[in-house]
Amino acid sequence: MNKEFYIESSISICNNKVISEGKELFGSDSKDFSTFSKEVYKHFGTNYPKFFKMDNLSKLAFLGAEILLKSQKLNESDNDIALVLANRSSSLDTDYKYQQSISDKENYYPSPAVFVYTLPNICIGEISIRHKLYSENSFFIFEAFNPEFLTGYSEYLLKSGKSKKVLWGWVEYFQQEYKAFMCLISENGTQKHNIETIKKLYTE
Repeated sequence: MNKEFYIESSISICNNKVISEGKELFGSDSKDFSTFSKEVYKHFGTNYPKFFKMDNLSKLAFLGAEILLKSQKLNESDNDIALVLANRSSSLDTDYKYQQSISDKENYYPSPAVFVYTLPNICIGEISIRHKLYSENSFFIFEAFNPEFLTGYSEYLLKSGKSKKVLWGWVEYFQQEYKAFMCLISENGTQKHNIETIKKLYTE
């Protein structure tokens, strides 16, 4: 008998809005992501000073995970949550900024603070540190949102016993264009974890 898995909760951050299961949790008139992300940080009562040193991709992923996991009230025995993220542009937005710092011969100084974020999976590290998650984690690059792979791989982690829950998502950021869609899945919940449901939630 095949196990069935469910979506405990999901979140979408796009177009200056934070939406969960079709309900708008926060909206802003800010067109600049840096300003918008600070507003989201403040609105949800986040207290994590290191957030302000992150690159924009990490901020986007961090905020999505923060909102989803905050309601879980995790402690040291609840950290068996795998992280599976993906996007299209990798860390290209930060790579571009780092390249600019190298190319400027009159003001040459490749900043270590920028270099730290020239790998896309760094955002997984930021989430793991914040929530003390020690389970499996992966970051994949696709041409477009790939729910078939992401749902299949996440369910594999649950079926194989590698984790009790999986937080997976699409976190794309490049030059002010951004979209985060993340969901927390396990054996508990009311919404079945399948392609049809995921596609519906993704487009809301």
